[in-house]
Amino acid sequence: MAEPESTVINTHVKQKDPSEALVIAVTTRAIFDLEEEHKLYLEKGKEEYTRHQQANQDKLLPPGTAFAFIQAAQYVNEKILESNPAEKNLFDILVLSNNSPESGVRIVNSAKHYGLEISKFCFVSDEDSTQYLKSHSVKLFLSADRTDVCNALQRGVSAALVFQQDVQAPSTPLRVVFDGDAVLFSDETDQVFREQGLEGAVQYERAMEAVPMGEGPLKAFAMHLGKIRKKFSQEESPIRTYLVTARSGRDMGIRAIKTLREWGLAIDEAFFMDGAPKGPILAQIQPHIFFDDGLHNIHGAQDVGVPSAWVPSCC
Repeated sequence: MAEPESTVINTHVKQKDPSEALVIAVTTRAIFDLEEEHKLYLEKGKEEYTRHQQANQDKLLPPGTAFAFIQAAQYVNEKILESNPAEKNLFDILVLSNNSPESGVRIVNSAKHYGLEISKFCFVSDEDSTQYLKSHSVKLFLSADRTDVCNALQRGVSAALVFQQDVQAPSTPLRVVFDGDAVLFSDETDQVFREQGLEGAVQYERAMEAVPMGEGPLKAFAMHLGKIRKKFSQEESPIRTYLVTARSGRDMGIRAIKTLREWGLAIDEAFFMDGAPKGPILAQIQPHIFFDDGLHNIHGAQDVGVPSAWVPSCC
């Protein structure tokens, strides 16, 4: 497989072993607010965009939706290394960008200014940059481009689409919220619901209660996150994970809990909303990122200022 056109190694950051680390790839529009620059790119073309970025290479980019999530992952690394300086199971962040190296100077400068521990900046000229994800052992890919996300999911990489929004940077610890069906779990019960309605889905869940659900697109990421989480006691952990699902606890919660137990995936808190809006509980949790396959839930999260990432099931 060909290498990216240009990979800049950040020598100011300790390089991680990708075979041990939880590698997260973010695009520049996911980690920084580049909406005005993206509009320029769409309206005036790549050359004008490149000139703009070069002319403004010392002007800091404002934080984007995934910025606080990356900061919190960095905090987790600090806590891990405090207890074991030789630990290799760390978060490893790389930026994957369709910028040329020349227009990418502003991105590197902004990351350094904010003290972000980004190990690599990959400037890729190919239209489909997701072809490089597996060669970098990426476990989660966050992008503001739906085509990128769909390509990553089809390559078997956990991925989600972030929407640019103004968010309040939550405090530590790192808090990650997952939806259940079609995110952590497969969409098998969703399919039954669409075909047979709620009563059919409830009957299906009761019949299948002892059978673990299939894995969803973010299971692999959640399992690696859980592996890091197990290094700490619950009281001292710098990571908290949540399940917030539209399932009812009474009729459809047991199978979800049994599936997590079968996987060995510990979740700190689980909320079975029985179809109620998720916004109020998300406002209480204040996660650094919330993953869901329902756009109505994403919009509800955005309404309360929660950084959100959509996991499309219709790629």
